[in-house]
Amino acid sequence: MSRIASIDGVLHAPEDARVSVYDRGFLYGDSVFETIRTYGGEPFALGEHLARLGRSAARIGIALPVEIAALAREVRLAVRAARNAESYVRVTVTRGTGPLGLDPELARAPLRVILVEPFTPLPTALYRDGVRAVTTRLDRPADAAPGAKIANYLASLLALQAAKAQGAHEAILLDARGDVLEGATSNVFVVQGGALLTPPEEAGILAGITRAQVIAIAGDLGVPVRIATFPPTITAQEAFLTSSLREVVSLVQIDANRLGDGRPGPITRAIHAAFRRNVGLGAEPMPWESRGFSGDE
Repeated sequence: MSRIASIDGVLHAPEDARVSVYDRGFLYGDSVFETIRTYGGEPFALGEHLARLGRSAARIGIALPVEIAALAREVRLAVRAARNAESYVRVTVTRGTGPLGLDPELARAPLRVILVEPFTPLPTALYRDGVRAVTTRLDRPADAAPGAKIANYLASLLALQAAKAQGAHEAILLDARGDVLEGATSNVFVVQGGALLTPPEEAGILAGITRAQVIAIAGDLGVPVRIATFPPTITAQEAFLTSSLREVVSLVQIDANRLGDGRPGPITRAIHAAFRRNVGLGAEPMPWESRGFSGDE
């Protein structure tokens, strides 16, 4: 297994990768990014991820330095060069370098970086037993550009740090009314009355790629979907988190509120199984069945 860094289309070993200390991504978090994982060595939903990257960049006034098709080729080249069984890919576009100062006009040449790492799934036990989350209210840098996946993740990082200190897997971010928005690094779904319920994009959440997949899968399975906010004290039969790296992981408790019977439920399992079939892993053991899973996300 290996790690690869591609900077403006040139491949580097990680120890040789260099970005200027004057890059605005480093100085101000003035950048956007996408996280992608591979299945069978191929980046999953690459077109959707790069399209969202383009929307995020446009939202904060960064022009992509190359066409999306060229960026997709660079991602695939970096993944092949890493030669991992499966990879975790992060694609970042910054506004570029320039003299110190907040004025965006000080940088005119956006920089693109693609990092490829060996993919390590979550431990089997988290899929088997589900995870716990705690809630937090905070102002997020992303609120200045709703819907954009910007690289300034300090608020989410601190929320996740606090959640981990309490023995929880994820931090659930709440809006000003105290309703659920999303996880620090995930989207949130609950099952209530046999229907899926998830917060709307208009509330300021990041429209996750896996979230969209799950909504489509629910339609295929005949599970109704309601897009609406809800409080963390909701009475729900099931709940789960989604993200590109986690796929679907059951959420069994928010703060002191146990969801359902405190165990992963049948609708969550059915949706996850359908997702795995869609990515070509239908014949493989489910994550909660595989003894080969280890490590953190």
